[in-house]
Amino acid sequence: MTTGNERTLPPEALDEWARAAATRLGLDPDDIDIPLILDLARDVAHGVARPAAPLTAFLAGLAAGRAGGSREAVENAVSDVTDLAKSWSA
Repeated sequence: MTTGNERTLPPEALDEWARAAATRLGLDPDDIDIPLILDLARDVAHGVARPAAPLTAFLAGLAAGRAGGSREAVENAVSDVTDLAKSWSA
């Protein structure tokens, strides 16, 4: 666990946070694909705008949940918005 005002988590702390958050939300921590979500956030932040990254992660999760919540549903939602972000020009 981190202390103070640290804003960057080491990988093991991110894993710990993901497990705790997933458990609190009633999700199986083993279903959380951290690299997939971080790649999505990176692609959206660079292709669209930084504030769009957390919003898009939420939207992808919502879409995946509505599609059944399987790993495949998550991967499909992430793939769809990643493709959109890579082609985005506003």
